[in-house]
Amino acid sequence: MNFGAVPLDAAEGAVLAHSVALIKGRLKKGRVLSAEDVAKLHDSGLSEVVVARLGPGDIGEDEAASRLAAAMVPDPAAAHLRIGKAATGRVNLFAEALGVAGIDAEKIHAINAIHPMITVATVPPWQRMGLRGMVATVKIISYAVPEEALARACAMGRDALRLAPVQIRRAALIQTVIGAEDGEKGQRAIAERMDRLGVDLAPKCLVRHEVADLAAAIGQARAEAVFILTGSATSDIDDVAPEALRAAGGVVHHFGMPVDPGNLLFYGDLRGVPVVGLPGCARSPALNGADWVMERLLCGVPVTPMDIARMGVGGLLKEIPSRGRPREG
Repeated sequence: MNFGAVPLDAAEGAVLAHSVALIKGRLKKGRVLSAEDVAKLHDSGLSEVVVARLGPGDIGEDEAASRLAAAMVPDPAAAHLRIGKAATGRVNLFAEALGVAGIDAEKIHAINAIHPMITVATVPPWQRMGLRGMVATVKIISYAVPEEALARACAMGRDALRLAPVQIRRAALIQTVIGAEDGEKGQRAIAERMDRLGVDLAPKCLVRHEVADLAAAIGQARAEAVFILTGSATSDIDDVAPEALRAAGGVVHHFGMPVDPGNLLFYGDLRGVPVVGLPGCARSPALNGADWVMERLLCGVPVTPMDIARMGVGGLLKEIPSRGRPREG
């Protein structure tokens, strides 16, 4: 692509690089200059103008952005994404369902390393998305890019984006109590989280903070996912809640996570039904590590111990003011 100032008599057919004020009106940057545009520039007292002119093998910004977006999402319906219309070298991609964003980070890194004028920005991997939320934006910074670079970006970025829609429609929250707690705060906080993903939460269920009582409630839950919020924090993999899951016939896959708030989480399953032991901070509406695990599981995205281990970078979240034992003090 050739870029720079040219005499007006050489400007027709080139792309206007910067907006220009006329005696009447304004020509916006990115416009392909016509003979009439050149005449208006001349009448406004200009003798030259800064333009970009595509060279052999160059692809215009809108076509380039559209081609890259289509490569990253070759089947939008299957990916539950919508590809927006190209404008000024930009194409946005939107969620077509409630769910979490599936981002192949290595493919996005590869695209962004090919040519400095070819860029893709996304939300973080597995971020919860509302309907029509923007998942990614493709931006061709210059007015054109080389065909060879675009072809490489399309090849390396194929199938890089998708949305994992909600798979679970009914969840249950079991709360253990010590004393006279009513469980309203926990029920309300989890119900709000479920509502954001269109998941129904079963009526409030309170049991004593005892292995046998909790095990019975877990076994009787009729839901596609079970969450446990204990009256006393789970401090060990053999504490009341993990032991109750095993007593009910389930399996504990992992305890603890390098996310704060949210350290005291465990998860497992009961005959294929995911079971998550929530940290006490889940009673607050503020973001905590449990959100990252709950949202993925509700969308059918497996969570492994290694996935948990990799949450530490970026896992220092905003402190919850009501926390019983804050990080400092």
